[in-house]
Amino acid sequence: MSEPLRFSGFGAADTPGVHIFRVEVGSSRSTPVRIVEDFGYAEREVGTPGEEERVVLERRVWSAIAETARREFNDRLKAAKTPTGRWHVGNNSVDRLLGKELCVLAWAAETATDEQIPVICRKWAALRPEERWWLFSTTAAEAGLAGDAQRGWRRALFHALSDGEKPASARRSHRSSDGGQSVLPLFEVAQ
Repeated sequence: MSEPLRFSGFGAADTPGVHIFRVEVGSSRSTPVRIVEDFGYAEREVGTPGEEERVVLERRVWSAIAETARREFNDRLKAAKTPTGRWHVGNNSVDRLLGKELCVLAWAAETATDEQIPVICRKWAALRPEERWWLFSTTAAEAGLAGDAQRGWRRALFHALSDGEKPASARRSHRSSDGGQSVLPLFEVAQ
């Protein structure tokens, strides 16, 4: 009989050599937070690096996005009947797929102002996991390392997720004055 699978952090299998992400939080408030993708033993055998530093965040940015990520991840872990996690000083293990999602949030927020970060968090939370995975893969292929801030898809993520909603008075209505019930000329019946 095999031993039951154990987890650490946010859904990361507590098994040596597993592909995970690490969030490295220093004890000093001035120390940046690093998000590192650790490919595990299996990937090292085929020639990939053991790990890649995906993003380095100022502590103020990390503090502004950490709660959003924690809530989202814990809701999903509870639904999967997996132990939940919390961020702490030191190394925080994150499941491979959740780590990809966290990178998307971090990449979008890395150069944001304090006013833009809540907008980024709301828009990120509105994305489905599959959308976040696609955004990670697309971004990582072109600009997925720590030194790649504001390049290619990283820049696009920032613009897409930081663009706030327009005030109600500035929104254009797509409905006609008759409540949206008008017939377009294309569908009028010729008499």
